[in-house]
Amino acid sequence: MVQSQSATHTSTHADSLRRDPRIAEAKRLIAEAVSDHGAQLDHVRGPSEPLRPQYERLLERLQTVRGGAPIWPYLSSGLGHELYVELADGSVKLDMIGGIGVHGCGHSHPNIIDAAIDGALEDTVMQGNLQQHPPTVEMCERLISMASSSGARLDHCLLSTSGAMANENALKIALHHKAPADRILAFDNAFAGRSLALAALTDRPNYRIGLPLALQVDYLPFRSATNPELSRQCAVDELHRLLKRHPGRYAAFWAEPIAGEGGYYPGSHDFFKALCVPLREAGIPIIFDEIQTFSRTTRPFAFQHYKLDEFADIVTVGKITQVCATLYGKDFVPKGPVLSQTFTGASASIAAGLATLDALEANGCFGAEGTNVKRSRYFAEKLTELSEKYPKQMQGPFGEVMMLVFTPGDGSFEHAKALLDIMYEVGLLGFVCGSNPTRIRFLPPPTITTHEHIDAAIELLDKALQKWKLSMS
Repeated sequence: MVQSQSATHTSTHADSLRRDPRIAEAKRLIAEAVSDHGAQLDHVRGPSEPLRPQYERLLERLQTVRGGAPIWPYLSSGLGHELYVELADGSVKLDMIGGIGVHGCGHSHPNIIDAAIDGALEDTVMQGNLQQHPPTVEMCERLISMASSSGARLDHCLLSTSGAMANENALKIALHHKAPADRILAFDNAFAGRSLALAALTDRPNYRIGLPLALQVDYLPFRSATNPELSRQCAVDELHRLLKRHPGRYAAFWAEPIAGEGGYYPGSHDFFKALCVPLREAGIPIIFDEIQTFSRTTRPFAFQHYKLDEFADIVTVGKITQVCATLYGKDFVPKGPVLSQTFTGASASIAAGLATLDALEANGCFGAEGTNVKRSRYFAEKLTELSEKYPKQMQGPFGEVMMLVFTPGDGSFEHAKALLDIMYEVGLLGFVCGSNPTRIRFLPPPTITTHEHIDAAIELLDKALQKWKLSMS
């Protein structure tokens, strides 16, 4: 027999569970245990000999099941401390790439663990089209508020499980809005993701070998830091040429404000405005891909950093937010059911994403003299000193704020991979990006990186460069 709920019932049983002192005590004990064990991971160290054989077998199994060797022999133990991460062979690395910008609070952060426990208490592991919860609403509202805080007309938010899905949704919104227009404008060296449509958009021919072209894409030259005026004019001229060649055929302009996988080439207000004005006049929607750039400049979004709010029609975000999202204005709400998906995000990911947004605000990451700028300035100064010490092994640094990069050796992939392997050996994690030249990038977590972490990274990079120099002589 079903019992009716009392009219005086003012909270749910789930709320009572969350307030249960046993949950609070369990959280306290978990945080204490993680802190006790993680505190020992405060410096780089080599692998433990007794763990080596087991680790090698695990790597062989990984290669077998995935059909190829990983770029790194990296298998986490499941524990870290700040920027230090322990691997399953007992070694400890200094992580300055964070899963390519995913771990915005570093490793085993107590607030992220606390949030993950909240997510585990939910009745479903995944949120989705047919089941959503209050934190979903809060995450969407937080992202919209941040994105529209300086004038961008972004009214709606759709969560998704990956950056590729967020970009797919952005393209679907634009294509639906501009049907039957079917072409996309993007930049040379663009990277959008690994789905079929995004492989067509990404300007890497080897990423779509054997794949059909799902989109017709035309490319514009990106801004050159060494000759910004000429590159701006070249991009504008090419844009007008393409608009005349394919009148009424463009459904969207897709752009990373700062080229990410392409090599960390920064844009600028003047460069983008010169393109966005004629795009707006032609009625072509503008998509800003902030999957990698979110949280790493003077503002939450790089389009805000470059004061491009008036041109942001559709914006994607991901990586550091843990759950990804597509933001768009009310004029772009689809008239058909093109934006449904089974999963919008894991309950724990949404909780961790909200905790990360809190940490970004609490740590003063944004602003002209926020911690992003201060740490970037310090890191760039130290990298400059190394480039002067090893002029044949390193050029740079380049990039924008908390997206830093340098060019190793002659800029070939072979040189970049050689140095990357030595860095891994000495205990420093970075990653490659770009081509012609291939670069090595750093994406330190903006919420917790300190000058001490940067000093440790510089010491390790110095050691790696010295070893590489000796091997080349």
